[in-house]
Amino acid sequence: MRVLLARPRGFCAGVVRAIDIVDIALQRFSAPIYVRKEIVHNKSVVEDFRARGVIFIDTLDEVPAKNLVIFSAHGVSPEVRRRAEERGLRVIDATCPLVTKVHLEVHRFLREGYTMVLIGHREHEEVEGTLGEAPGTIHLVESPEDVERLGFPSDEKIMVLTQTTLSLDETRDIIKAIKTRFSKAVQPPKDDICYATQNRQDAVKKLLEQGVQALLVVGSKNSSNSQRLVEVALQRGCRAYLIDGAVEICSEWFQDVTDVGVTAGASAPEHLVQSVLVFLREKHGGVVEEVLVREESVHFSLPKELATV
Repeated sequence: MRVLLARPRGFCAGVVRAIDIVDIALQRFSAPIYVRKEIVHNKSVVEDFRARGVIFIDTLDEVPAKNLVIFSAHGVSPEVRRRAEERGLRVIDATCPLVTKVHLEVHRFLREGYTMVLIGHREHEEVEGTLGEAPGTIHLVESPEDVERLGFPSDEKIMVLTQTTLSLDETRDIIKAIKTRFSKAVQPPKDDICYATQNRQDAVKKLLEQGVQALLVVGSKNSSNSQRLVEVALQRGCRAYLIDGAVEICSEWFQDVTDVGVTAGASAPEHLVQSVLVFLREKHGGVVEEVLVREESVHFSLPKELATV
């Protein structure tokens, strides 16, 4: 069996930063450390931190007063920040800088008189945080059909923002529908789409071009960008499976398969990818070839509270 391994894959700069923040906090401060929501959407990462004394909570009311809480990479609304201050909590913010950029854009474009339209998935934590930047004034659309339901005049001055973990493919039809219906609709000068999301989807497309008959995506079920990698393959007629690691692989998937692709979502650690490769080598005689689409060199600095550590 030929195993084509996508590159880039796995951790993006925002995930590396968020995980480093929790790691350093565990070293610098005594457990328990509280994290609002999952620090990143990966089962293995969360379970590892939980075993080391991290307590993941859904609301700030679960954190004892004046304790330390870390905000996840997906960002939070101003209301959550206000609540943390009200309760006297010490806060370290692990929000991905690319998400923070979108939050800042909300306020900038509202000041400039734009009507805000956000493309994203309603239940995603990043979207919840972005909508919370200006409650009731940002209009969320998930499909071209949602665009048809927007009640603005055709010459409305609209700014279109995007959930960072989507891709150009996912947003293309929605943006086309918006610009077709609203003549003054524009987008920010720089794309909100996360570089890592796009790169990982482009890498999957490259694997498909090279003839893979099945694709294994290492990532958790609640990882939006991992789900999108599966969808990229399925939309192009390739079988695809989202797995948390090698233990979830079914050998039946590879009947009559000579070429399999392997990649990982932006929140999946590399050791899980390596466990998959070991399985394919040992069980199916897999010979691994890495397929490079582009190099990544993005790095985000730590927040000031930890920068000297």
